[in-house]
Parts: sequence; C-alpha cells; structure tokens
Amino acid sequence: MQTFRPYFHKTQYYETDTMKIVHHSNYVRWMEEARTDMLEQMGIGYDVMEKSGILSPVLSVACEYKSMTRFPDLVKITSRLVRYTGVRFEIEYEIRDAQTDALRTLCKSSHCFIDESGKPVSLRRKFPQWDKLFCEYAESFR
Repeated sequence: MQTFRPYFHKTQYYETDTMKIVHHSNYVRWMEEARTDMLEQMGIGYDVMEKSGILSPVLSVACEYKSMTRFPDLVKITSRLVRYTGVRFEIEYEIRDAQTDALRTLCKSSHCFIDESGKPVSLRRKFPQWDKLFCEYAESFR
C-alpha cells in the first residue's frame, strides 16, 4: 500500500461564518480539493478520467467536527484510500491544524465510476492499469 503526501489549505476569510469560525460546509470543499490532489498524485486526475470518458460522482459524505478552524489557519489534510472494489471507492480524510497538529475534522466520502451516459464502469475491465493503481493505494479492495 502506498501513501499520499498531505494536502494543505489556507483558510480564507470568506469561509468563516458570523461566529468567526469556518462554516461546516467548507470542509466538504476541502475534501474535494484533497481528493483531486490525491488522484493527481496517482497520475489519474479528473482531467485524465474525463478525457477517457469516465466520471466519478460523490455517493456520500460524512464529517465529524472535533474542534474549530478559524481564519487564517493553515490545515493539513491527510487522505487515505480505504476501500476499492473496481467500481466504487472510499476515502477517509483527517484534517489537522498544520501548526499545532490539533485534530479539526474526521471525514469520509464514497464515489463510483460511471461513463458519460451514467452507466457504472468497472476499472478492472475497461482500464486495468488504473485498477492496478487503485489496488496499490487501497487499504482493502475487492
């Protein structure tokens, strides 16, 4: 199993709410930034997938908020590919303050692979080289 380098995000002022903390909805955006970076580290970013006719929609998202993030904190997002079946995959994210290492949020998301008409796609059958990469990075698969 290979690991990913962390993704860093500097909190922006517009991401805060009237309590001067990051609004909870922004963590989902940060997960997407980290997931995009993770796929690029694998060499099969969304741009590569889409040029090949593959889309990867979000099936579910969950977050547990442990402590507050404020402007202008820098956060470190660690991503782990925890499950891969050939058609679906799940990622867990740990968001920590980059300076203090304080845990801010635990998140997870699940995704699938579809073609442009919306039909599920098995990477194992259609893109065996991508399947191999996902297997190398996943903690559990098939």
